[in-house]
Amino acid sequence: MLREDEESRIIEMAWEDRTPFEAIEVQFGLQESDVIKLMRRNLKAGSFRLWRSRVSGRATKHVQLRSAGVSRGYCPTQYKQR
Repeated sequence: MLREDEESRIIEMAWEDRTPFEAIEVQFGLQESDVIKLMRRNLKAGSFRLWRSRVSGRATKHVQLRSAGVSRGYCPTQYKQR
């Protein structure tokens, strides 16, 4: 059973374009199908549909589909200190 803060972080990682499902699996032990179930439980129906259409077939969400040039899990400006 995941804690609330862990679920929140998984949802955040799932929404991020450059965070692959494999990174979520390494950190939290959830496979892609488990992440989909978690998202379905925690998002409103419309938000879930939007997320699914966004990540379906997105190369950056799967390590094996990524180009070799993508070596990080986030945009370089994503965590900039302001």
